[in-house]
Formats: sequence, C-alpha cells, structure tokens
Amino acid sequence: MNLMNAILLMAPPSGGADQSPLPTFLMMGAIILVFWLFMIRPQAKKAKDQKKYIDNLQKGEKVVTIAGIHGTINKVNEDGTINLEVSPGSYIKIEKSSISLEWSQKLNAPATADKK
Repeated sequence: MNLMNAILLMAPPSGGADQSPLPTFLMMGAIILVFWLFMIRPQAKKAKDQKKYIDNLQKGEKVVTIAGIHGTINKVNEDGTINLEVSPGSYIKIEKSSISLEWSQKLNAPATADKK
C-alpha cells in the first residue's frame, strides 16, 4: 500500500462531524442582511428619488444633465423628452432620464458663505 492510498483510506477526524449547521446559517443570514442594508437599500432609495424628481420636472427649472450640460427647461414633452434652453434662443431636445438629480440639486442649492 502506498502513501496516497493510506491517506485516502484514513477515517476523517470525529471532532467536527456532528456539529449543528445553525451557526453557519446564522452567519450567512447576517452577511446577507448587512449586504442588503449597506448596498441594495441605499441604491434603491436613490433610484426612487431620481424617478420622482424626473416625473416632477417643470418648465423654468434649472437642471444639469449627466453629460454636464447646464440649462433651463423650456418645455416638458409627453414622449419622455424635454426641450432644454442652454443659452438664450438655443434649445436642445434631450431625454428626461438624462437629468442628474444630484448635480441639479447642487446647482439650485443656495450659496453659503465659508465659516472661518
């Protein structure tokens, strides 16, 4: 009998063979819960806020697109697009979904003085 056969025929140690799988399942559940709390839930909330913002766009609002184009909404169309005035008398037609909630909020936020 060679060494490999002797290793394969050895009985497994009996120290951990009869333990309950409950701690493993609890740890997996905790990992899934933490993943959901810190990854999935915030992204879903941000997507919901973005959709709500896009659905409530109105004429005259200053916005920034995801491409960085600044402008004022001139017309909200029924086909999911808007006419954006980028300079006086210059309009572009873009998709509503290309409006950035985060950048538009920063653009419309009141300027605050630095406190020193």
